[in-house]
Amino acid sequence: MRFGMFLVWAGLTLGGCGYTPASHYTKNVLGESVSTEVVISMEDPQNTVLIKDAVNLAVITKFKTALVAKNLSQTHLKISIASVSMIPLRYDTNGYVITYRAVVGMKIDRTAEGKNKTYMTSGNYDFAIEPNAIISDQLRFEAISKGAQKGIDAFVAHVAVEGMSSK
Repeated sequence: MRFGMFLVWAGLTLGGCGYTPASHYTKNVLGESVSTEVVISMEDPQNTVLIKDAVNLAVITKFKTALVAKNLSQTHLKISIASVSMIPLRYDTNGYVITYRAVVGMKIDRTAEGKNKTYMTSGNYDFAIEPNAIISDQLRFEAISKGAQKGIDAFVAHVAVEGMSSK
């Protein structure tokens, strides 16, 4: 009973305040269909695949648009990895690193209606390792993937703000 009342209250509050999801505003900028292209980094090709998966997932879930072929899209996103770094954050009493931060920098070129715009974004992800251990490939890939997802989230926020101002 209380949960039902809470849902009614939440629905009225959110509906009454004019809440609009970010995906609504991103459609003002991106349109209904998007294509993606991730430039393969010769220095780090494995990470590029992870970032491509993160980008495609974001297009579908966060932008709420269709992922289509380039020739059918209203907007084309070309993403390249600008940088990937592992920064030590915390050390144990013996001086061994126990926490790292993965920072993934990305360059995103958006092409729509013959106009180009470039965005620089980055995302980070903190993770722990055992003292005196090396970062395994699996842990590194996971950290880069999550950092890339956060970078895409920052891009989504930027595009949503552009969509709000264009209304």
